[in-house]
Amino acid sequence: MSVCIGIDVGGSSIKAAVVDLEAGELVGEAASCPTPAPATLLAVGTAIGGLVTALEAGTGHSHGSLPVGIAVPSVVRQGVTHTAANIDAGWVRADARSALAREVGRPVVLLNDGDAAGLAEMRLGAGRGQHGTVLCLTFGTGIGSALFVNGQLMANTELGHLEIGGAEAEHIASGRARRERGLDWPAWSAEANRVLTTFHALLWPELIVVGGGLSDQWDQFGHLLQAPCSVVPAGCRQHAGVIGAALAAAEGLAP
Repeated sequence: MSVCIGIDVGGSSIKAAVVDLEAGELVGEAASCPTPAPATLLAVGTAIGGLVTALEAGTGHSHGSLPVGIAVPSVVRQGVTHTAANIDAGWVRADARSALAREVGRPVVLLNDGDAAGLAEMRLGAGRGQHGTVLCLTFGTGIGSALFVNGQLMANTELGHLEIGGAEAEHIASGRARRERGLDWPAWSAEANRVLTTFHALLWPELIVVGGGLSDQWDQFGHLLQAPCSVVPAGCRQHAGVIGAALAAAEGLAP
């Protein structure tokens, strides 16, 4: 059994798990903690270090024995984070990979959270075996995106920050926007369709995979989504970011 630890840093919580990469399943229970406020690099690193230690102890692995992949809500290039979406501004232009490696006690693979979720879907979920252009989206605190062309990741797309009608896409149709705007499912779906249609007009994907926290309620809104291509629910659902981060650790993938 090939196992790695995947960490998914979100705007409200940090999720972590040991992942069996052959089965594409979690080993034991996932662990989580609230995202620190403010979500500074040091505070997040300390929280991640605690989660990793607890996971290794809980699954019987010696400390430092498992590869670790970390997905963060930021553009990541060569271990440096260049944006700070839903985290502290101190992440901008920080050598986050080195800082997090010190907290975890070993080298880590660091990648964008949307890319991590997309990687899980393309390897093990709804995008598996798909060719052409596939767009994977996560609807949660923001809107994460991952674009694949013939199976190859185009890293750091950050489509959730694309302006549509004077507002960022994630301010229109993220899970947080739905709560803050008090939208029921038909009203939210209409806003989400604006986003999907705009993304499609720019990229012309053959398939759009919808994941993130809202995907657990697909039965409430899936039939309301409309785009000029197939739109399907994520196969890995809320664990996609964790699984994708673990896959990145195993494959040594980093933008």
